[in-house]
Amino acid sequence: MNEVVIIGGGFAGLRAARALAGRAVEVTLVDRSNHHLFQPLLYQVATAALSPADIAYPIRAALRSQDNARVLLGEVTAVDLEQRRLTLLDGAQLRYDFLVVAVGMKNDYFGREERWATHALGLKTLDEALEIRRRVLLAFEAAEREPDADKRRRLLSFIVIGGGPTGVEVAGALSELAANILAEDFRRLRAAKPHVLLVERGERLLSGGFDPRLSARARTQLEELGVEVRTSTEVLDIDERGVRVSSGLLEAANVFWTAGVKGRSLAQRLGVPLDRGGRVIVRPDCSLEGHPEVFVIGDIAHLVPAGSERPLPGLAPVAIQQGGFVARQIVRRLAGEPPEAFRYVDKGIMATVGRSRAVAQTGRLRLSGLIAWLAWLVVHIAYLIGFRNRSSVLFNWTWSYLTFKRGARLITGERSWARLAEYGVASPPLEAPTESSGAAPPGSLG
Repeated sequence: MNEVVIIGGGFAGLRAARALAGRAVEVTLVDRSNHHLFQPLLYQVATAALSPADIAYPIRAALRSQDNARVLLGEVTAVDLEQRRLTLLDGAQLRYDFLVVAVGMKNDYFGREERWATHALGLKTLDEALEIRRRVLLAFEAAEREPDADKRRRLLSFIVIGGGPTGVEVAGALSELAANILAEDFRRLRAAKPHVLLVERGERLLSGGFDPRLSARARTQLEELGVEVRTSTEVLDIDERGVRVSSGLLEAANVFWTAGVKGRSLAQRLGVPLDRGGRVIVRPDCSLEGHPEVFVIGDIAHLVPAGSERPLPGLAPVAIQQGGFVARQIVRRLAGEPPEAFRYVDKGIMATVGRSRAVAQTGRLRLSGLIAWLAWLVVHIAYLIGFRNRSSVLFNWTWSYLTFKRGARLITGERSWARLAEYGVASPPLEAPTESSGAAPPGSLG
């Protein structure tokens, strides 16, 4: 029986595996994580709106009822296209008759990874989302203990670099979290005004396919939430103090990066042509030139549709459609039928800005505000995998909308309190309890 190996359990890889259910092939899905991640909602984990389990689903559970599929936890480090063999990090090897590469993208700091990645955390994985959540919450904890007003102002300043959908969503969610929720949780900070700054090098936000009118509307909605937006602003440097631009230093204790992505290193190991962003250039049927048995799909694929001058964007609908398409091509190939050309059915694009605020477009239809936000909710609930995930997210969103509260405000990790030292306030002077306060003396159990 023919062996189909799929690298990556994201939207594209998981869809391809599921579409091969019941076919006369053996499917092996390899991923570095044991879960499928719903990346469009990753920012909500980072801003304490959802817990990790709400947007992640075990890959094995997703394929449990598929008799011809198995899942391997591992990382592919080498691909031998001539011998049709993969090598994993632990030295194990896999043979394939058909290979589907769907490894996605990673953060791109434009050649400044060693310096900038340390001070500006990206948002592509659950670990990064949890670290962002930890840093935001720790900043408020540190500000609560900080007696100096200037230092406290810096601790409550957050900079988001990149004005694409992710940057807009992170900035809006951060502003709502900081101003409406966290500021109420900390007594000394109730009069403080947390500051969120969104920096974009281009002339407008959401420049990747959005109507300019919606870009302007998204900016207006962000500013209504209190976010400061700076377009046509290039980042020159990032360090522990904040972000340096042409006008000077923008101070902030936390900087988050959503400005660029590039292909993972596995794409380079294929030894095939790549575009400037490290994506693999594929044929109209998503296969590699000279290797029709190898398909590359999802964000990592550079495919220019017929009649277009631009490659397909890195969106979940593109990945999902390509996953089903490639599964069909494998079946056609086994039946001796000729390949087809992939045709993307554009279902539109959208971005949420905050509570009851969003922008969306599909065809000639343009939506903004509450109706766009409701459409965004419906679409994202529909795409989530697993009934439990859908129910949990729907409940959390409803509860948050009605109460203006978020329940995932947890600082996780061993000795997390000790990380306050990163903000320079490990042992600041605290107000000593007075006799009339009823406070127990040091060392007392009360």
